[in-house]
Amino acid sequence: MKAEKKLTSVHILDDVYKKFKISAIDENINLQKLVNRSLDLYVKDQSFRDTINNYTDLAVSGSKY
Repeated sequence: MKAEKKLTSVHILDDVYKKFKISAIDENINLQKLVNRSLDLYVKDQSFRDTINNYTDLAVSGSKY
């Protein structure tokens, strides 16, 4: 049975995405895997959720993301 999929669009910060692409090659991961795994961890793992909710490194640039 195929998993149902939801097509969505998100705005990604260009400089963050460029850095991800470089790291992704070394780690053999793509954006789709990262998003699905991150969403799953966010729902299931309170510690991960707290880490994400309290992450402020992007705020320095004035990002709302």
